[in-house]
Amino acid sequence: MSRVILVTGGNRGIGLACARAFAADGHRVAITYRGEPPADTEGLLCVRCDVTDTEQVDAAFTEIETTLGPVEVLVSNAGMTADMLVLRMGTEDFASVLDANLTGGFRVAKRAVQKMMRARFGRIIFIGSVVGSTGQAGQANYAASKAGLIGLARSLAREFASRSITVNVVAPGPVETDMFAAVSDDTRSAIEGAVPLGRLATPDEIAAAVTFLASDAAGYITGVVLPVDGGLGMGAT
Repeated sequence: MSRVILVTGGNRGIGLACARAFAADGHRVAITYRGEPPADTEGLLCVRCDVTDTEQVDAAFTEIETTLGPVEVLVSNAGMTADMLVLRMGTEDFASVLDANLTGGFRVAKRAVQKMMRARFGRIIFIGSVVGSTGQAGQANYAASKAGLIGLARSLAREFASRSITVNVVAPGPVETDMFAAVSDDTRSAIEGAVPLGRLATPDEIAAAVTFLASDAAGYITGVVLPVDGGLGMGAT
């Protein structure tokens, strides 16, 4: 069955891989972007939206609903980083990351679930991170935002289960994205060495987990944190 999919922050990396995977499966796919849309937009409805702005979120959903129909599957991927040690981290550095990653996820989920409740069907998938469970020096703001998504997802899962809406988190480890392309060879080797599988994930491997959780086959899975981290977070709770 073809469904209406929204991937926030879908202009590159994990988000774009998810969007393309859904489109390849025949779904009607929209992405949001804050900066520039992807170069290849075939099969994708591209909508400019900053998830830190509630009015922009509502406008984006309205455009998608008018063009494609009500959002049935939401992949909340949009976010940001502002890495630095805590002694150098200002309150704004902390708050801005939480606003984009955690409160932004709340904004889009709240808007999506209104139509999902009426349809008595929905899939919400938050893109978390292994550091939400393990922590990471220099990423107190980012780790806190991703840890918060777990509590948000599980609360929504309990709140909307009676309407057949599932809510889950996919928690990637290090992924081969544009960010890692600029990392030095020594840093890259150290990161890969910390992963039991000895390599970075590809965006497509994260997308595979996301598309599964969005599928009918995953209809009895909710409130789950699914690590896709090469074993990096084993034992973390």
